[in-house]
Amino acid sequence: MRLPALARKTHKWLALIIAVQAVFWMLSGLYMTAVHIDIIHGDHLVRAPRQQPIALDGLVEPTSLVPGGTHAVRLGAQLGQPVYVVDAIPGRMLFDARSGELLSPIDETAARNRAIELYAGKGGVKSVELLDVAPGEIKGRQVPIWRVEFEGLWKPTLYISPQSGELVAKRHDLWRTFDFVWMLHIMDYEARTDVNNLLLRVATWMAVATSATGGWLLLYSFRRRRRARKAA
Repeated sequence: MRLPALARKTHKWLALIIAVQAVFWMLSGLYMTAVHIDIIHGDHLVRAPRQQPIALDGLVEPTSLVPGGTHAVRLGAQLGQPVYVVDAIPGRMLFDARSGELLSPIDETAARNRAIELYAGKGGVKSVELLDVAPGEIKGRQVPIWRVEFEGLWKPTLYISPQSGELVAKRHDLWRTFDFVWMLHIMDYEARTDVNNLLLRVATWMAVATSATGGWLLLYSFRRRRRARKAA
């Protein structure tokens, strides 16, 4: 087979194979640039934290709450009352800062009220569920975890820690769509995190080879025309 014919055949098949992935790259890139990253992150779903001073009078000493010792203590407010979030040897725990009562793990009512307190949207709570297995959209998060889904567009969902009452993650359909197109864009169909995986590198070099063979054929066609004109 002559070199031009080989290059033409190689270019045709490479272009046919890579064209599908090129469409995925284009459409996924368009989505990721069209929708603002702050919207994807779901920042609009959560109220801005209120910087309210907490009176220290009458609060219990946090070091006395866990006999085994603590690694870190954070004073905050949840549902209108001061609380301690304690990182201790047994794990993270939530205490009433005034009475010293252990509040964790929080129950369904507390998780619902906490999510309503954090949610910035207008819809009511659609469902509350305690998950023992983390879904794909929050993979890597510690379980069990409360999932609180709200009514409204894009299925807004807040994930609340039973151990601390804190917001762990916020999700909605625009984020879920972003996660899907990101998978198509980087060609990591499992973890969706590896931007230097083998499949992506192979596709990239196939695109380079397609461009290279196309450029060679273009130059060859110009030379061929010049020869035809000289012969005429």
